[in-house]
Amino acid sequence: MTNRIAQLTALLPKVSDDPRALIAIARQMIAAGDRPRAVALAEQVHAMTGGRGEAGVTAAEILSDGVFSWHFVIPRDRARNDAYEQALLRAIRPGCRVLEIGTGTGLLAMMAARAGATVVTCEADAAIASAARDVIAANGYSDRVTVVSKHSTDLDPTRDMGGLADILVSEIVSNDLLSEGVLGAHEDAVARLLAPDGVVIPPRGTIRVALARDLRDRAPRLGEASGFDLSAFNRLAAPNELVRVGMDQVALCSAPVDLFSFDFATADPRKPERRELDIPSLGGRIDGIVQWIALEMDAVGRYENRPESGTASCWGALLWRFPEPVDTEKRDTVTVGGAHERDRVRLWVSD
Repeated sequence: MTNRIAQLTALLPKVSDDPRALIAIARQMIAAGDRPRAVALAEQVHAMTGGRGEAGVTAAEILSDGVFSWHFVIPRDRARNDAYEQALLRAIRPGCRVLEIGTGTGLLAMMAARAGATVVTCEADAAIASAARDVIAANGYSDRVTVVSKHSTDLDPTRDMGGLADILVSEIVSNDLLSEGVLGAHEDAVARLLAPDGVVIPPRGTIRVALARDLRDRAPRLGEASGFDLSAFNRLAAPNELVRVGMDQVALCSAPVDLFSFDFATADPRKPERRELDIPSLGGRIDGIVQWIALEMDAVGRYENRPESGTASCWGALLWRFPEPVDTEKRDTVTVGGAHERDRVRLWVSD
């Protein structure tokens, strides 16, 4: 404990009933590098104020910092929830020990506990871990689910888990599949935290792509505005755009193609890859390449957020726009390049 944090801690008994003073100390705790203590103080103030007033709102700001909007979107995806739960039900046996990476709301951990498993779930963010404990307690699973406030790579299988897990479950995949660090986390967990004959859910994930036409009625880039040419500013535009699945925002202009597939059940490090594909067009204008994900939950179950499926998904697709639209005839081929660097994906149209 640093001197500054010790000084702030010494002040707490003197202001224990003053929400504004507690929040002031919490903010200084953050500046001093002790976010877990700041989160605990913010939770105390939130309970005191009910989230009302300046102190309550500031407490909510502290608690929500680093908590992304998708934490509130993902649990509402019934198809995703059902795919995970059915895979858990098929895998869990009496006396089974489950490790979950990335607690979030605690939903998957409670599913596993409801199916009869004893669960350890880890969460690196202190505010999320604390809220998940309350969710789990409110649903009556505190005796079956233990939340450990650590990143999975910091877990000790004996001290934190009581032994190796029989099942590893996670949902640390992103819109592009990789950017939440799923490969590194799984490689470590399979090597250190999972029994040799353990089950991984999901065991495999695939990045799928297709040629696509943007159906949204909007200008994709800057041009003329108030008599000025702003097009030079377009070089600052992100190379990909989020596409909401199930909302008819893009039309597929080719058959889907598997670009990269990843084995999440191996401890062998996956090397960066690069490849090119000749994709036959269905004809018409092509604005870019759309990318989405498919998860094999086990030998039976599968979850895919295909943009044209008509079903909404908690994960979005990504449209990698060409510099200019391309007009094609049916069966014209477009050469598409793709690369991943283990935690990042990049797509482009080849010259």
